[in-house]
Amino acid sequence: MTSAQNERQLRVDLAAAFRILHKLDMHESVANHLSAAVSEDGRQFLMNRRWIHFSNVTASNLQLLDVEDESILHSDNAPDISAWHIHSSIHRNCPGARVILHAHPAYATALSTLKDPRILPIDNNTSRFYERIAYDLNFGGIANNEDEGERIAESLQGKSVLMMGNHGVTVVGETVAEAFEDLYYLEKACKTMILAYSSGQPLNILSHELACEIAKGWDDFLGASFAHFEQLKSELDATDPSYLN
Repeated sequence: MTSAQNERQLRVDLAAAFRILHKLDMHESVANHLSAAVSEDGRQFLMNRRWIHFSNVTASNLQLLDVEDESILHSDNAPDISAWHIHSSIHRNCPGARVILHAHPAYATALSTLKDPRILPIDNNTSRFYERIAYDLNFGGIANNEDEGERIAESLQGKSVLMMGNHGVTVVGETVAEAFEDLYYLEKACKTMILAYSSGQPLNILSHELACEIAKGWDDFLGASFAHFEQLKSELDATDPSYLN
């Protein structure tokens, strides 16, 4: 595909992710942001515009930004300032993080507020993330300055999931489908943790060896990420294809 075709496909996939997350009730007012790198070095990236609800994001209204061009912050088209600091910092410092999904889904956010926000290996879904999550317990408030964005980017430590203490989660990936699938299962894993904790009974935590085996086993199901995302897109095509506009 040409670079224009690649960007078009990326716009379609990212817009679809917004719509699907809205359907799954993993959105928050006109806040939270998803982005995807257009350039190989991650310097140019697509992100939702300021104060656009997830249900209204389309392929064409995604904003193309450049991490080196801060003049946009002083224009009428300025992106959300906290989104800019988080996403531009990660794209600048972690070029391998092609797609960045930052959200405050209910169960993941609830778990992030606990003194110990770890996802412990107690079933298949929680074990998916065993030793594959970075934990940031130094919440600095709304990321309305560059320092907080840089700190968040550094906190990823090469991992694909960042549990942000007292804040929410950030998931990164090479493709929209892969990042979406991690966010999807992450919220399921966090729901399992919260429900298990609510029972008041001790957790039956799997052994390190078994948890590692299960986590590695998930790698065999990479293709499922694309199959799941494509089928969810097909549902959008049938019910509300306006995301394609």
